Amino acid sequence: MKNIKSKELFTKALDIIPLASQTFSKSYLSYYKWDVPLFAEKWEWAYLYDIDWNKYIDFVWGLLPVILWYKNEQINEAIKKQLDNWITFSLSSPLEYKLSKKLTELIPCAEMVRFWKNWTDVTSAAVRLSRYITSRDKVAVCGYHGWQDWYIWSTTRNWGVPTNVQNLTLKFEYNNIDSLEKLFTDNLNEISCVIMEPMNIEFPKNDFLKKVKDLCHKNGALFILDEIITWFRYNISWAQKIFWVTPDLATFGKSIANWMPISALVWKKEYMKRIEDIFFSWTFGGETLSIVAALKTIEILEKKNVLCKIEENWLYLKEKLEKLFNKYDLSNIIKIVWHSSWQLMLFKDYNDIKGIQIKSYIQKYLIENWILWYWSFNLSYSHTKEMLDILIIKFDKILLNLINDLNSWKVLREIEWIEISDIFKIR
Repeated sequence: MKNIKSKELFTKALDIIPLASQTFSKSYLSYYKWDVPLFAEKWEWAYLYDIDWNKYIDFVWGLLPVILWYKNEQINEAIKKQLDNWITFSLSSPLEYKLSKKLTELIPCAEMVRFWKNWTDVTSAAVRLSRYITSRDKVAVCGYHGWQDWYIWSTTRNWGVPTNVQNLTLKFEYNNIDSLEKLFTDNLNEISCVIMEPMNIEFPKNDFLKKVKDLCHKNGALFILDEIITWFRYNISWAQKIFWVTPDLATFGKSIANWMPISALVWKKEYMKRIEDIFFSWTFGGETLSIVAALKTIEILEKKNVLCKIEENWLYLKEKLEKLFNKYDLSNIIKIVWHSSWQLMLFKDYNDIKGIQIKSYIQKYLIENWILWYWSFNLSYSHTKEMLDILIIKFDKILLNLINDLNSWKVLREIEWIEISDIFKIR
């Protein structure tokens, strides 16, 4: 493996681009800091080629937007056809209606729809609208919801957020209804909404989501489900249908257009109509290439057995990895958190060796074995059992070396004290 061009470009880019990347999770912060690929050249099926033309089985998948496969011919053709008619017009496009209509048919709480581009756009729109409707300022949060001030202050990377903004956002714990109830008690008639992911690293227990919704309505607040990640990856009708809970509004994004940038805010009509009163507008609203990509992605998902195949692969991978952890007596150090949206690996400290250093060790050797991974196995329709078997074989050898190197403290020598950085902590 050679990364000569990657290193050269990184040095140049770092001089004019902070982190040499537009995205924290795609930057060098997410990778073991030595001889790793940092710039991609192209994708093909489930493979990523870096600028040194190294070929990897990709388990990062652009941070989860790709649910089918790279260079999907049907989506590409839809984009090319629309490109002939153009991208952003001086008027609205009928395609906006077409995709909105489709989403209202698929999503239980959707009566009206507005589109944006990314996670932060729609979660921030939901919060602003909630504040307007309730005439309250405070927000209760649980999970990850983008980079705007109202949310990001609650993470460890909260520099630059004014103190008066920080005081308006309150954190509660997932599956701990008492923690949310206390917020409502301590901030009586001040909380405009609760925004949360339907699940992340835990499944809801004891009707947790229903209890959150009931508590919101009891206290005059709106209930927002942030389904940016769970959306198509959980069920084509979204996690709401799986957990039998309908929010007042919901946000969607990531896999909706396979790789094109688009997100959606959906609401009941009684709330959504009031979006006309406040400012949610931008020049590139209704950009058509992403809309046709979303329509074609949904069409393929409805015709093919995409979600069943992905879940089958999730289960297969989880079973095989857990057997390896048990085989090497690593179950207390490495834990798999699994559900249909994604599969995470959590690492605990071992003696005085930090979990992040163990994670760095594994990433280093996966990359050296032509597997691109940073902490979660993001699967798509294009991943095959053969690819998963390659991963499992490589993982077996890495864990064998890991257990020996942990006991001899060689882990620290192997990663040369330049481990992955924690970008921020949110939970």
